Amino acid sequence: MTENARLRRKPSIQISKTDHARLSALAETVAERNPEVSEELFAELDRARIVSDSAVGANVVRMGSTVRFKPDTGEEKTVTLVFPGEADIAQGKISILTPIGTALLGLSAGQSMMWTARDGRRHQLDVLDVAATTAEQESAKERA
Repeated sequence: MTENARLRRKPSIQISKTDHARLSALAETVAERNPEVSEELFAELDRARIVSDSAVGANVVRMGSTVRFKPDTGEEKTVTLVFPGEADIAQGKISILTPIGTALLGLSAGQSMMWTARDGRRHQLDVLDVAATTAEQESAKERA
């Protein structure tokens, strides 16, 4: 397979049952006023492998994860994936309803993904590292 064809194929992703349920409800809620965003989120949810919350790997981007990635547009970025009401770009918190937020969902460190910006241009991002969510950190403390 050529490098170009490999990049066009979307990588395998996994999503926790809880994130899948919450994000499905969110996509349904925004469908009428923003159908393109809703359809893109539904497409990602439909192709994801849904696993129990405890089965999601620590290196997988989920809601609340902090992810370091390299876009084809420039320097490395570190962001936290959040629900729309928590988004604050100045604090590095990006909404799941942004094209790049949707693209990051379910990816693991080492994976690459092509995504389409709101202006219609195609971009690639490479996931470098994923930090555990606050809930995962608390759960790990309780188990220790």
